[in-house]
Amino acid sequence: QVQLVESGGGLVQPGGSRTLTCSGSGFHLPYYRVGWFRQAPGKEREVIGCIDGDGREYRGVPVYSDSAESRFTISKDYTDNTVHLQMNFLRPEDTAVYYCATDLVLNAGPGCYLKSQKYDRWGQGTQVTVAS
Repeated sequence: QVQLVESGGGLVQPGGSRTLTCSGSGFHLPYYRVGWFRQAPGKEREVIGCIDGDGREYRGVPVYSDSAESRFTISKDYTDNTVHLQMNFLRPEDTAVYYCATDLVLNAGPGCYLKSQKYDRWGQGTQVTVAS
């Protein structure tokens, strides 16, 4: 069964860092496009960025939304079948549930999507709370 599972959320102090992990189950996640999104209470889901999926085992080319502000980095790990979201200099306004998603298109090649509608399979989300 194809599944995505996010992990790594928790309580972080302002200014701190956190790395979230999106794990693939039943398929090789790094070979697929993956997007990272978040949703804060009372707000719409917001895109953070995405990374392409390719048949080659290469590090991929991430694309970021303006809101990422260079504080967020997306990477993938073929050995662990994971895609990571590293977050630095966290602020209270970064508090949200963070989701990863994929469009389940194998080896799609260059490019990825910053629109949530393009993704078919989502994880359950992981809560990140930034507070002192």
